[in-house]
Amino acid sequence: MTTLADPVPGGRPKDVGRARAQAKDLSTKGVHGVVLAYVDTAGICRVKTIPVSRLASASAWGVGMSPVFDTFLADDSIVSTDVLGSPDGDLRLYPDLDQVVALSAQPGWAWAPVDRITQEGARHPACSRTFLRRIVADAALRHRIEFKAAIEVEWVVGQATAPDDTFVPGVTGPAYSATRQVELSDYTLELLTALAAQGVEVYQIHPEYAAGQFEISVGALDPVAAADRSVLVRQTIRAVSRRHGLRASFSPAVLAEGVGNGGHIHLSAWRDGVNLHSGGDRRYGMTAEAESFVAGLLAHLPALTAVTAPSPASHLRLRPSQWAGVFAAWGRETRETAVRVITGMTGRQSQEANLEVKPVDLAANPYLALGCLIAAGLDGLESAAPLPEEISGDPARLAAEEAATRGVHRLPTSLEASVEEFRRDEVLRAALEPVLADAVIAVRQGETAAAAELDDELVAAAYRWKY
Repeated sequence: MTTLADPVPGGRPKDVGRARAQAKDLSTKGVHGVVLAYVDTAGICRVKTIPVSRLASASAWGVGMSPVFDTFLADDSIVSTDVLGSPDGDLRLYPDLDQVVALSAQPGWAWAPVDRITQEGARHPACSRTFLRRIVADAALRHRIEFKAAIEVEWVVGQATAPDDTFVPGVTGPAYSATRQVELSDYTLELLTALAAQGVEVYQIHPEYAAGQFEISVGALDPVAAADRSVLVRQTIRAVSRRHGLRASFSPAVLAEGVGNGGHIHLSAWRDGVNLHSGGDRRYGMTAEAESFVAGLLAHLPALTAVTAPSPASHLRLRPSQWAGVFAAWGRETRETAVRVITGMTGRQSQEANLEVKPVDLAANPYLALGCLIAAGLDGLESAAPLPEEISGDPARLAAEEAATRGVHRLPTSLEASVEEFRRDEVLRAALEPVLADAVIAVRQGETAAAAELDDELVAAAYRWKY
């Protein structure tokens, strides 16, 4: 399925003229280069950069890059599938002109996410951004449903002067404390200023639980734009951190013990401007379709973790009683369940009601994660799947017999186990289609092999500065 947003050789109507105008405007603002960014299967943001004068050419004919990166691992080694991982071939990177933005924290640079097509003009089957757009378009066509999404960004700041294999927090105050906010007041202020200049709507920025940890929450957008925004926010955090003598880690587990960095996804389904998670006659105002959407998420969560928690470091974070959501269960405002139903403040439910999916971290490719979550939820909606009873409190405290009776089970405890669940999940693999599904499996198996001989401390160190 193609959409009107898919790039075409020679450029879509008016694209080239628009790109010329954008390049001229950027040049008057002192911009000389454009970062063309996409996220690979391993969750690493890969880029090509061009002079701003080449933006019009890129919008017409793309910029070349090898398809081999679809099977890169986080350590830059390469695995392969039957069609990916060889040195052959070329792809064209096409910037999305709707998302071009001058980078406030990197003066002289602009940024744009890209879609990837083949030299023959066909969509690249392993392009995760194109995949997500296809899933969203299909939901609108078949169900008249649109989605709003936002991705929380948690990161830890370390001292940039520390050796690569160590971590020294860049701030010392307690969790959520005024002390920590004051210590890095100038840093977080520059982040707010930079993000505002880039058009990013920030809801909150605050110290988090772990040593040196912060979180930014941003406004909801359509899923593709939400994934773009997540990549842009992290680009900005990295740049501002360096300007302050700090280093940002988005790894799921900066250290082997303690609370890691999450990338919780907020998601809501809408039809004709009406939020399906509010105003209905089911639990907490959900409609029947919203309940079945949650049921679909729960049913596919074991396999989803291969996409939402895709790193060996992810499983250092996915531990009980740490608000990581490691049990396939749901609850209203229950932060230990994998799916938290948020009803919103009185008077704001119709705007604010949404789902928070918690076993997600920032090693995940956000386009793959959002696309697979939507596919899983729609599978439940299409089958009118019943939603089990909710859970309150910490599911880890349930006796084994009670947990089994209530349908509460632990999500996979290793990346290898997640991959086996993914292999068995026909819905997710069909949504991704064979080339991309096989790439997910191959890259996860490669990461598993790369970390096979490492203890927890070495796993944390190996992935600390990768994401």
